Amino acid sequence: MEIPSFPFTTTDWSRVPATHYPGETGSATWRTLDVGDVRVRMVEYSPGYLADHWCQRGHILLVLEGELVTELEGGTPVTLRAGMTYQVSNGRSSHRSRTATGAKLFIVD
Repeated sequence: MEIPSFPFTTTDWSRVPATHYPGETGSATWRTLDVGDVRVRMVEYSPGYLADHWCQRGHILLVLEGELVTELEGGTPVTLRAGMTYQVSNGRSSHRSRTATGAKLFIVD
């Protein structure tokens, strides 16, 4: 990841258009800002959300609200609560998200 050269910038996430994605169950709402090859997102998962795919993309993820369970393909689920993060590289540790209660996340990838 390389952050391109640009001046100090702020983002009012309430003004970034929302895109809705259905999960296997529940739904995800993304607000996305692309900065060069860096994607920055504010993501909200509805209660009962389960991702409809295994992800191979690298992320830095911060749980802002709620509780998120990240399933590792062939591994143990990891539970994250508000204030917790995970970091994973591209092509490593296939993972998918689920939440019983809903979650709000800040993700950089």
